[in-house]
Amino acid sequence: MSQKVQEFNEYRSKMNEKILGSDNKVIKRIFNLDTNAYAEGHLSVKTKELLGLVASAVLRCDDCIAYHLETAYKNGVTKEEMMETMSIATLVGGTIVIPHLRRAVEFWEALEEENTNV
Repeated sequence: MSQKVQEFNEYRSKMNEKILGSDNKVIKRIFNLDTNAYAEGHLSVKTKELLGLVASAVLRCDDCIAYHLETAYKNGVTKEEMMETMSIATLVGGTIVIPHLRRAVEFWEALEEENTNV
C-alpha cells in the first residue's frame, strides 16, 4: 500500500475510533447519516462519491477529498472521470481550488501506484 494512502487510512481509523468511543449520540448519528447517504439508492455509489468529491473540493477539505477519491477509485471511477469531476469542482469553486486539485491528483497517483504494486 502506498505510504500516503496507508498513513491517511491509519490516521482516519484511529481518530474515528476515538471520536466514536466518546459515545456521543449526536456524533454517532452524524457518522451514521454520512455512511447511509453514500449507500446505493436512486443514484449509484459511484455517482454519489463523485458528487461528494465535488463538494469536498469546493469546500477545500483535503481529508474529505482523499476519502472520496479512494472510495471512488474502489468503485471503478477512472482517472478521466476523476479529472472531469475535479474540473467541475474547480470551475464551481474557482482558482482557489487548484492547490486541492494538485493534492487530489497526487493522492490519485498514490492509489494507482498501490493498485499496481498488489
